[in-house]
Amino acid sequence: MSSTTALHPISRRALLGGLAASSALVVLHPFSVRAAANQAHLRIMETTDLHVHVFPYDYYADKPNDTLGLARTASIIDAIRAEATNAVLVDNGDFLQGNPMGDYIAYKRGMKEGDVHPIIAAMNVLGYDCGTLGNHEFNYGLDFMFNVLDGATFPIVCANLTKGALAAGARQDELFLKPYVILDRKVKDGGGEEHPIRIGLIGFVPPQIMTWDAKNLEGKANARDIVKAAEAWVPQMREEGADIVIALSHSGIGQQAYAENLENASVPLAAIDGIDAIVTGHSHLDFPGPKFDAIAGLDNKTGLISGKPGVMGGFWGSHLGLIDLLLERDGGAWRVIGSTSEARPIYRREEKKVIAEVGDKPEVLAAAQKDHEATLAYVRTPVGKTSAPLYSYFALVADDPSVQIVSQAQTWYIRDMLKDTEHRDLPVLSAAAPFKAGGRGGADYYTDVPAGDIAIKNVADLYLYPNTVQAVVITGEQVRNWLEMSAGIFNQITPGSTDANLINGDFPSYNFDVIDGVTYQIDLSQPARYDKDGNLVNASASRMRDLQFDGKPIDPAQKFVVATNNYRAGGGGHFPEIAADKVVFVAPDTNRDVIVRYIVEQKTINPSADANWKFLPLKDTSVVFDSSPKARQFLADVKAVTVEDAGDGADGFARFRIRL
Repeated sequence: MSSTTALHPISRRALLGGLAASSALVVLHPFSVRAAANQAHLRIMETTDLHVHVFPYDYYADKPNDTLGLARTASIIDAIRAEATNAVLVDNGDFLQGNPMGDYIAYKRGMKEGDVHPIIAAMNVLGYDCGTLGNHEFNYGLDFMFNVLDGATFPIVCANLTKGALAAGARQDELFLKPYVILDRKVKDGGGEEHPIRIGLIGFVPPQIMTWDAKNLEGKANARDIVKAAEAWVPQMREEGADIVIALSHSGIGQQAYAENLENASVPLAAIDGIDAIVTGHSHLDFPGPKFDAIAGLDNKTGLISGKPGVMGGFWGSHLGLIDLLLERDGGAWRVIGSTSEARPIYRREEKKVIAEVGDKPEVLAAAQKDHEATLAYVRTPVGKTSAPLYSYFALVADDPSVQIVSQAQTWYIRDMLKDTEHRDLPVLSAAAPFKAGGRGGADYYTDVPAGDIAIKNVADLYLYPNTVQAVVITGEQVRNWLEMSAGIFNQITPGSTDANLINGDFPSYNFDVIDGVTYQIDLSQPARYDKDGNLVNASASRMRDLQFDGKPIDPAQKFVVATNNYRAGGGGHFPEIAADKVVFVAPDTNRDVIVRYIVEQKTINPSADANWKFLPLKDTSVVFDSSPKARQFLADVKAVTVEDAGDGADGFARFRIRL
């Protein structure tokens, strides 16, 4: 405990205060209080999208963080279990990749036979009843994933991940994991009597893994449509005697209408007969919550998805998802007669401060302590120097140093890789997007590396995902459409308007690609040509102005090599005409490794942005956007646009103004 206290000066105080507060607030849920003799209260507790966050620690910033960590979520599980007569705990996937500890284990320490991964060790402490896979479980390859799963003391299920090709029907698929489990448990009813109950748990992963991780899965695995898999397996679960069926859906809450191979399929999935409740994830949001107001298929007040109890428990341990079911025994069977849902947070915000609601659970910290300390040593290793600060505070509004350095490294690498190929004479462009740009991650979710030594933790901060480098060959017209798609992150602005909101919050920052090697302006008065899903919504619109290569208007027919990552090259983000058939080079190296190698060779890098893009001027027009308060110290560094301080934003953000 002493080493933990040294790393987290507030941990002991928060632990004592947080647990005392939790125990003082333990009150039985109304379902447990009012259940009759033939009724029982069942609580479903969910974690989702943990992304290896065991400790309440930000390895990129190298400091404690009260908004994350399974050790924090865990400290409220005992109290939350105590609020219910009967409870189960499940994990909804994306636990294996997502922070430097995950990379340290995968790339440095490795997984020998018998090793237990720190996230699994931490989860084993908590007595999970079941888990499923998320899309990021495949990032390090199938062998690594199954080595990790071997250490789990709880079952992990997935009904739509197949070995090799899909069979004629889902029940004929050869699966890597069991599609579901049925737990034989006893529940205590309102009269104090115990009764048997069979709880079925079935899991699903987005079919898009076959695009996102093609290099690890192609020829080895496949993924069936989530809804079709559920329609096949759920009736079998009922045939085998499941009283209650709970879907573990590592899939977001998206459209109500079914379409084949939806990434965010939880709404049509919940509508399937035989599913009683659904836990969701993948989108890094909390449901019920304000972001889900007025969405078809949802009742945000009561926490229903297609009429079924549902929840999404945030990300990185920020919330514990809770579904409470009031069950009634009808003959020998149970049915749901009432429900409530809640995403219970581990912290709250008061003005600009984050206030921890709970402390750490020592047993969870202890399970990962050794690997936590090894990760700290790993991420603090210097690899070179930077002559200018690297930050992403203005990455969505101006050419940015955190994106610039990624493009420089990708261009350097691809030119070398293609120098002896048929593509050696084609000009090389580079596409890169900001990963840490505030948004759902909060006001501290930005890259900020001062000038001087640059370490592995800084490179991991610049490039969050273990993508691999790929290159595509496309035409000048396709470059234009790529940029049109990226420009969808901006709202349409009426000329002459004052302080209009610039950023479309529903557009992911990781799909805002800046293409280096060309120059261009973005006309905000035009509507977006494509929506966030790549659908052509305004065919006559064009936001790209003065798109040039080598100082001349780009030739629509000219061919270019574009350095990017496997996600984008394989169709991730639904960029027009960018797909696997355009790929001419698949690298064995991750984008992070390429950045490290570039820094090592250069010794000292200059990441200053070259301002190759800017907004088209609009007379008497101003826009506003939010960033971190720390951005204020870099206002004078922003090129091609003048950014003004516009006061405070919401949730700890600062507001800034651009006069177009």
